[in-house]
Amino acid sequence: MSTRHILLGLLAMGPRHGYDLKHRHDERFPQARPLAFGQVYTTLQRLVRDGLAEVEETGSDGGPERTMYRSTDAGARELADWAGSVTPSAPFVANEIFAKVVVAILSGGDPAAYLAAQRASHMQRMRELTAVKSAKDADLTTVLSADYALTHLNADLRWMTTTADRLATLTAEVEST
Repeated sequence: MSTRHILLGLLAMGPRHGYDLKHRHDERFPQARPLAFGQVYTTLQRLVRDGLAEVEETGSDGGPERTMYRSTDAGARELADWAGSVTPSAPFVANEIFAKVVVAILSGGDPAAYLAAQRASHMQRMRELTAVKSAKDADLTTVLSADYALTHLNADLRWMTTTADRLATLTAEVEST
């Protein structure tokens, strides 16, 4: 996920200071990795440097000094280009679950036990996400995020089932080489 573009998207809603951007990120992207304050401010500095955002004002209102940022026209164009571009499919399999199964097969480990444990972990996470999206106070962003995560977990589970069904063949292939 592009922190640069996410912050530009949040700035498209109007001027914001870093503290507010961090909290809005965590609110709007609840299933994403939480954004660190340092990452917010570093990214804002880069956006300003690149002409995609600018400082609107700096003030304290009796508290700590806060700098308000706003998107520039160039920032709005960059955001529109990014949001409208198709994200290419990953060209290579770089999934840790896949790698652990292959390593378990190659090293004489127990890929079936690993797959069973991973399946149980995925099922637990799916129950958690289903509860989150089913909560009465779940907003649209939370529901969409949970649905996205559930779809990917479900795809992993289908792959794990297929792989578990093929373990005897896969292990035999490795042993014969």
